[in-house]
Amino acid sequence: MNRTEMSRRLREARELASINQGEAAEALGLPRTAVTQIEGGNRAVSTMELARLADLYRRPVSWFLADAPDAEEDIVVALHRIAPGLDSAPEIRIEVDRCVQICREGVSLEGLLGREERDGPPAYPEPVPRSTGDAVAQGERVAEQERRRLELGSSPIADMTELLGDQGIWASVVDLPNTMSGLFLHHPSIGMAVLVNAGHVRARQRFSLAHEYAHALMDRNRVVGVSSADNSRERIEQRANAFAAAFLLPEAGLEEELRQLGKGQPARTDQIVFDVATGGSIQGQLRPAPRSQTIGFQDVAFIAHRFGVSYQAAVYRLKSLRYINQPESLLLLSPEQENAGKDYLRALDLFEDLEEPVRGPRGTRELRSRVAHLALEAYRLGEISRGRLLDVGKTVGVDGRKLLELAEAARAE
Repeated sequence: MNRTEMSRRLREARELASINQGEAAEALGLPRTAVTQIEGGNRAVSTMELARLADLYRRPVSWFLADAPDAEEDIVVALHRIAPGLDSAPEIRIEVDRCVQICREGVSLEGLLGREERDGPPAYPEPVPRSTGDAVAQGERVAEQERRRLELGSSPIADMTELLGDQGIWASVVDLPNTMSGLFLHHPSIGMAVLVNAGHVRARQRFSLAHEYAHALMDRNRVVGVSSADNSRERIEQRANAFAAAFLLPEAGLEEELRQLGKGQPARTDQIVFDVATGGSIQGQLRPAPRSQTIGFQDVAFIAHRFGVSYQAAVYRLKSLRYINQPESLLLLSPEQENAGKDYLRALDLFEDLEEPVRGPRGTRELRSRVAHLALEAYRLGEISRGRLLDVGKTVGVDGRKLLELAEAARAE
């Protein structure tokens, strides 16, 4: 590794970590001019200094020493180039980069364990939609096909993060700019990963996970995909929204729930009964009681909670499937009706299931647990050293000593 390339990598890693030269110098116990000299290629960096900087910049030392840039470099650079809003706050950038690092660690451990490359779910080769109607039709069609492939039937999906993990996609909740609902990443260094906004409420996070899953199924040719208010009118974003609605709220499932609620039935039903006396038939009509089929805010709230979506998403899906008309949907979406629906959930202690965000350790536990499990298995089989195990613990935010204790216990079995 020549000094020029080393200095370039050190400078780029510092900038990606949103750390200035003064902060780097303080970590090394050196004047700022020393860091300037190092990044300018005019001064060599010692082994100890490199280790401290690697830790400060949240990079493995190998990232600086490899003959060719590590594959992760491309995904990190592309991520911040395509989603510049991530630079709006250093803490956001740090958390996103940390999640990428955990995914990279997971892929590396899978390779050591001889696991198959993370191909993910099948790709659905849909053409770019030509209109909004085309986008909706494609999204709903693929959602139905994917539900059939996964043998989900018409039941609600219990845990979207777990479902994505089972399909070979890393998934996590992370701090993002408020206008950004999620990110889809696809790169050899991490496989496929989905990150959704920790600041959004739980129901919206679930919808975002399903939305980004649509990109994994239909748009995986992209290295980085950003879902935000800025590009919500793009056809592939509309397609992903249609997929998420149909995937989380399947038509057959909604029909069954409405039937259980005594709603959504036709205004009149023809009745035909065989007449034993004449050998003919007796015909008539069965009409439900007046207003008994009206879908109210309580029904929408119940359905929203049942399928784990927002009140608004439930209304739009009911309208899309023509269980309610335009005036009815406008009434249900009025502030008074929506607030009544939320009060209904509060009264039944169901509100937090939809309206509280999943964030912090809870938001990353699926991702962290999968990678920690890989590390324990790799250590048990002698594929990684004690030091590497401690490094993985640090990366995933698990006490290294505890992780080592568990690994030793697993090896002793």
